[in-house]
Amino acid sequence: MVQPEVPMRPRPLLTLFAAAAVVVAALAGTAGAQAKPKKPRRVYVVDRVVAVVNDAVILDTELTVRMAPYEADVEGIEDPKERSRRLEKLRGQVLDELVNEELIFQAAAAARIEVTAKEIDAAITDIRTNNKLDEKQFQQALVAQGYNIAAYRADIQRQLTRVKAMNQLVAPKVNVTDDEVRARYDQMVRRSEAVSAVRLSHMLFTLPTRPSEQEVAAAKAKAAAAIARVKGGEEFAEVAKQESEDESSKGGGGELGWIERGSLDPQWESVVFAMDKGEVRGPVSGPTGLHVFYVSEVKRNDMKSFEDLKEQILGELRRREMDKQTQVWIEDLRKKAFIDVKL
Repeated sequence: MVQPEVPMRPRPLLTLFAAAAVVVAALAGTAGAQAKPKKPRRVYVVDRVVAVVNDAVILDTELTVRMAPYEADVEGIEDPKERSRRLEKLRGQVLDELVNEELIFQAAAAARIEVTAKEIDAAITDIRTNNKLDEKQFQQALVAQGYNIAAYRADIQRQLTRVKAMNQLVAPKVNVTDDEVRARYDQMVRRSEAVSAVRLSHMLFTLPTRPSEQEVAAAKAKAAAAIARVKGGEEFAEVAKQESEDESSKGGGGELGWIERGSLDPQWESVVFAMDKGEVRGPVSGPTGLHVFYVSEVKRNDMKSFEDLKEQILGELRRREMDKQTQVWIEDLRKKAFIDVKL
């Protein structure tokens, strides 16, 4: 059977390059017909290819647009060398994401998975509605993020294509058994979801607003040394008095008191309420630095029945397995693809 060709995604700038080449050739011919001596022409770089993925290219303009939301985090770094190094690292990570997206897009095209203009319109309407933006405000928000409407629609199309590809090409590989659901429920009963409150202490190792990697590494080393002392038999409160940089709590040995479920940042809560009595854990990132937590007492409550939580647990396990299978699938696509990164 003859396999259908994968339709190429139009690249307007490539067309521009082709047109520019014709113009340059015409100008060269005109110059050759004249007797005047040739003058060196100034060269302008309109755009450049930053990666080739099979028979498609990723342009620097695409990378620049995708980088825009992340650049503010880097601009605040005072050391120009560190700022430049972090920016280049970020460019590499974002380009890697674009390569993965291109591979997914090509796999979707091969499977004849399409997204209609109506679906794109509906998605944009939902985004506007959820953010309570009228048309003018929406356009202003796009400009602020470095988008025009055509580029944004293209981005939405790729996102919707990714979702469809995941649902059609990856989801059938996801399988969660009843035994796995039951095992997860038993774990919940034993640990975090059965805990209603904990008596919590902490140590803080401060970091500046935009730390360098060296500063983060130094704070992690301090935290690791403190944890080692506690696990080696020293009282958490004594170590906290000596090592914690939280002036408001170190005098009391880092004691924060009883903390009820729902009163912490969700990221912290998932850590703290999974801890057993007497356990020390960290470092955990926070807005002012790295934290080491210690739970001295635990209050537990009754869990809902297995039947009440079965569907919720099944959904959670399916999402985890979906993430795992997606990563495996993308890695397989990369192994089979021709990828040439030109950064």
